[in-house]
Amino acid sequence: MKICDKVKRYQWAEEALQELREELDRLVRNGYSIPVEPGGWWHQYVCPSHHTELLFDPYERQAEAFLCPHGCRLTGEPYRGAWLVFKHQSLARFALQAAAVYAATREKRYGELSRDLIVRYAGQFPHYPVHPDAQSWMLKGRAFHQALTEAVWATTLLRAYGLLQEEGVSFEDDAPVLDRFFSLLEESMVQYRRILIEEKRNPENNYTAWLNAALSCIYSIRGDRKKLDALVEGEGGIVHHLSIGVKADGFEFEGATYYHVFVLRAYLIAAEMAEKLGRNLYEAAGSERQSFRSMLEVLIGLADDQGDLPALHDGPYRRVPYSREIAEVMEIGLARYGMTSCGSVLGAVYQDLYGTRRQRGLEALLFGTGAVDLSAAPDAAREGLLLKESGFAVLRYPGSPISILADFGPHGGSHGHYDKLHISLSHAKGKLTPELGMVPYGSALRREWYAETASHNTVSVNGASQAPHTGECVRYEQMEDGTYLHIRSKDAYPGCVMDRHLLLTSQWMLDWFEITLEEASTVDWHCYGAAGFQPMNRDGWEEGPAEDPAQLLAGMLGNPHIQPAGRVGGGASAASGGKWQSFRIPIASSGGKGTAGEIAMATLMFPDSILLAVKAPGTADNPARIAEGLLHRRCGASIRFITICCDGTTTPDLEWRESPGGEDPYVLIGTRGRTSTITLNREQGIGHSIRTEQEVGNHE
Repeated sequence: MKICDKVKRYQWAEEALQELREELDRLVRNGYSIPVEPGGWWHQYVCPSHHTELLFDPYERQAEAFLCPHGCRLTGEPYRGAWLVFKHQSLARFALQAAAVYAATREKRYGELSRDLIVRYAGQFPHYPVHPDAQSWMLKGRAFHQALTEAVWATTLLRAYGLLQEEGVSFEDDAPVLDRFFSLLEESMVQYRRILIEEKRNPENNYTAWLNAALSCIYSIRGDRKKLDALVEGEGGIVHHLSIGVKADGFEFEGATYYHVFVLRAYLIAAEMAEKLGRNLYEAAGSERQSFRSMLEVLIGLADDQGDLPALHDGPYRRVPYSREIAEVMEIGLARYGMTSCGSVLGAVYQDLYGTRRQRGLEALLFGTGAVDLSAAPDAAREGLLLKESGFAVLRYPGSPISILADFGPHGGSHGHYDKLHISLSHAKGKLTPELGMVPYGSALRREWYAETASHNTVSVNGASQAPHTGECVRYEQMEDGTYLHIRSKDAYPGCVMDRHLLLTSQWMLDWFEITLEEASTVDWHCYGAAGFQPMNRDGWEEGPAEDPAQLLAGMLGNPHIQPAGRVGGGASAASGGKWQSFRIPIASSGGKGTAGEIAMATLMFPDSILLAVKAPGTADNPARIAEGLLHRRCGASIRFITICCDGTTTPDLEWRESPGGEDPYVLIGTRGRTSTITLNREQGIGHSIRTEQEVGNHE
């Protein structure tokens, strides 16, 4: 559907158009110019004290100071170079926005604005050098440190040019300048691809998808179907990249939600351009049936009950450019594939961007079709998800408001985390124990905290992070009375085998973590709440950073970013064998605005257990907002951690039994007049099985 037809037919499109016009009018009133300096690396646009992305005003013509949301004022490099990245990208977006408004209104001033921005950049581009200040590991660009950034920026400008062409805008007077720009840009992108594919032998890189997208735009503009076909079919081409850059289960090979969206967007841009030359790439398939549609389905399957995407491996939670990218791919999913399930994710991202679960903004105007209900949550009856090749699983069960996301797969390369057997809990009303995400790479906390094991809801041994490795899924089963997952890691630490058993029923979830080591070690179980933890027994909570907890986390046995805040007293006696300590976990509302109830959690404490309240940098969108967590420490060669969560404010009746005769240990869980017996059988220290038995009546 043409943009002008959407505006006539849909009120949301008319409202979006008006807002976009006002933004363009403000740009013209303020005045604008094309920076003659190339951009740097946007990841350095981050406060070194608060580790939060700096503020950016797209209407600011020249910035000499760069402000942190917490009040810091920074000047000079690398902040100036990073600001220039944002400035160049924003001007390219204004060019596309003006082209869209012209397509909707045919008001000449908007077509001229878009054309002026494109032509100015075309004239300036030959004067940008191959960037002398780029870091040695980068594939260097001209207008930016990275060729990757250059490709993203170029696709935006070229899409604006293509849209104006379709609407009859003439560029005849500027043909020499534009031809030189297109030729130089093509030459650069071809050279970047050759280095990446032939010299570096790294064709699966996400760079490749974007270099392909930029070249697709150039070939579309020039009407060169022959070069486009070669780009689609050749080594590192669109079909080949889909085969090697995406796992058979449909997830981008690095296992990062952010880069999955990033690569999918590049694919869809290439498909948009190919269609203009009469080739349909929307149904392209990789060698293992990977497709753009399957990549969209993965995102929908990973989204929580509010439609929010998890920040798996490297990637932010809330960042305006990222939110716009999500909106774009989801709008295209609706338009091209009729995937109404995209609506819940779209609703969440528009809520984040504009404060409403309605279609708004440039992405909706360009790619949206129809009046789609974005207010609905995902289907409450949807099944869980197993991405076996990528190493992620989502546990859901009918009647349970709790869902579990588990990570057991490949490390993820340069964008991976040391986080095997990590889990995140979500609730139908919001977040419980999320992945913390990733700050911009210019922050020291990238490697010191957010990629490390101690920042994830898993275990660490002797205070060290796990080695990069791949775990395995031993068993995943959606049973009649629950959904069960058994995941294992053998290579996180020398001589260490870790098994995590997760069982989700309509009334509770069980997390049973077994660690077996060749030598006695200190093992820490980490868990961070989106809104903290509240012990039910206040008498058992020792407030304040007591000397003992501080000593426990000193030196090599604790990440320096973890600070003790209290300790649960009254540990289990040797005679009792185990004691349940109960907490309430507040449910954080979507968007981080308050809480929406709470659930109950109980963790089993053994005679050697030390259970601490800790504070650490919070989710990556605002590390200065402290996260409250729990650290459960035990020492030995055979360690287990057992936790049970239940919707509501009280834990079920719980009993732990372990016979001195060596019989299998088990947990009794009594809820609503029914008792479940959960038994873990470990044969020779390696084979595990789990079963549930339900009996009517109260347990003994």
